[in-house]
Formats: sequence, structure tokens, C-alpha cells
Amino acid sequence: MPKAMPTVIILAAGRSARFRAASGGQDKLHAPLGHRSVREHTLAAVQASGLPWYIVEPVHTAHIALPGMGDSIATGVRACAQAAGWLILPADLPLVQPATLRAVADALASHTVVQPVYLGQRGHPVGFAAACGPALMALTGDLGARAVLQAHAPFALPVEDAGCIHDVDTPEALEAARRLLAQSL
Repeated sequence: MPKAMPTVIILAAGRSARFRAASGGQDKLHAPLGHRSVREHTLAAVQASGLPWYIVEPVHTAHIALPGMGDSIATGVRACAQAAGWLILPADLPLVQPATLRAVADALASHTVVQPVYLGQRGHPVGFAAACGPALMALTGDLGARAVLQAHAPFALPVEDAGCIHDVDTPEALEAARRLLAQSL
């Protein structure tokens, strides 16, 4: 019998306030990055990982007055409550590698919480074992899974993937992602 795999929860319901303010209103997830959008790059990496996935869209959190990252995480985990665990991946990490997703998923077999680390910097996706489900489903607000991370010291998984730390929160970060993408081609 094949072992159950954790589900990647892609967080795409955010308001992107910083990016919109600095870019004249552009949505960072639809910003062009090579021949694809930021969102399409992230989704392609998830699909290439072979892991099951679920994407949290604005429509999923529209019933919440001011939804934050915690609300998005809770929504995604509730939608995939029977998963073997969850990898929480913000959709604005377009250069994350499929191998990093698989490595975090594999490490969940022996750790409750796993966080990839590139050159000393903690990145995404953060992996949570099924035991964290109730705590993740109870999250609200904009602090993400900080409380769950404080309750379970994350295993720091060294990776060779700069993409796990390069989010696209500003136009400058998008330009940096464009340069990194060009170097990898």
C-alpha cells in the first residue's frame, strides 16, 4: 500500500497590499515572470512535485471580514482535513523547487514540523504533520501559523533552493526573481 502524502496548501487569498501599493495596484500573483505569471510558476512547481495540493482563493475566505494568513491556512487545512499532513506554501514563491516540496514532505515522516533552510534563512513551505491539524484549523488573523511553530520546534531542513526564501512581496523582489529565473535558464 502506498504511503499517504501530505497535501500542499497554496495560499493565494491574500490582499497583496504592499505589492499593490508599490506597483500602482498590480496583483503580484498575476505579475509576469518570464513566460508565466508568479502564480503559474508556483503552481507548476507544486504540480511537478507529484504531491496532492489545494489552493486557497479569495472566494474561500470572502465570508471573513478581514481575512489574514491564519484564516487562509485554517481554510485550506479544513478543506483537506483527512490529509497525512500539510505543506503551507504562499503562492508568491514562484522559484521554489519541486525537490524542496518533496524533501519537506518526506521529512514529515519523522518530524512534527519541518521548515526548509537555505543559507541560514528559514523558508517555505513549512510542513506540518497530521497531529497539528486541530491547531492549524483553529488559526485566525494575520499571524499565520506562528503559534503552532512556537508549540512545536520546527526541524530545520537544509536545502539548496534559493526559491524557498524568495517571495515576491515588492516590485523589487519581482525584479530579483526575474534575474534569478534568467540565471537558471
